Amino acid sequence: MPSKQSHIILPVLALLLGATLWGVFWYPLRLLEQNGLVGLWATLLIYGAALMVGLPVVLKRRYPLVRPGILLVLAFVSAWCNIAFILAILEGNVVRVTLLFFLSPLWTVILSKLLLDEPLTRSARITLLLALVGALVMLWDSEMGVPWPQGEADWLALSSGFAFALANVLIRKMHDVEIWVKTVSTWCGAVTLATVWILIAGIPLPEVESEVVVGALSLGAIGMVVMTLVVLYGVTHMPAHRSAVILLFELVVGAVSAQLLTDEHVMLNEWFGGLLIVLAGWYAARHQVKGSG
Repeated sequence: MPSKQSHIILPVLALLLGATLWGVFWYPLRLLEQNGLVGLWATLLIYGAALMVGLPVVLKRRYPLVRPGILLVLAFVSAWCNIAFILAILEGNVVRVTLLFFLSPLWTVILSKLLLDEPLTRSARITLLLALVGALVMLWDSEMGVPWPQGEADWLALSSGFAFALANVLIRKMHDVEIWVKTVSTWCGAVTLATVWILIAGIPLPEVESEVVVGALSLGAIGMVVMTLVVLYGVTHMPAHRSAVILLFELVVGAVSAQLLTDEHVMLNEWFGGLLIVLAGWYAARHQVKGSG
């Protein structure tokens, strides 16, 4: 009986921990930036450290390389998702960026229809409508009189959420590929894209204290690996509809931590639009349980 209870509780605790860590991930990123380690260099160190932890695991277990073409696409789609989110969270309002990122249910419905030819059911249309209205409310520009992203951070957050949805659709097509292989490939993609971006943009190596570099490497080798593994454990040992709802806790953590640790303000239309986006995510999760039942 205790083992059965732990089998139920542990995945929930793992997802709550993962959602909490992702919800406050912005804070150490901003601390690194304040100490001179700009976004792309921080990204390179964080994901490079995570890669150095994960790569030996994949090589030691000798996982077969399946679907290399789609795996390569997944690596760079996930790389854009991660880098765009980090740059957005450093540039923009934490709550707004996080909410725009969580428009992913909208993109998932559209991409599932286009790439997987999944039917646009009544539940999918409701999810689409809720997320779309939430986005329109959040992005409404009173000066222009139309909904439109308000600056670079909005564009980065929106594109990051789109890339996240595309990555999830690709992962559903790669059910026969080991989780560790997919995870390490995304970290490798982030390192590669960050390196290429730094070289093309000519971003010089920042002069920072050694403690800052150690902090970034520790955030990657410990923080990023733990965040990834606990979420993977949770979603692996729990029905998809439950894990999707629990992961929305990241929004709560992000909002509360931003209110406590910054002087950023969230407008009423952003709260209302964000509520609709959360409802879209919740409804999409409920749709999953009905579809599986």
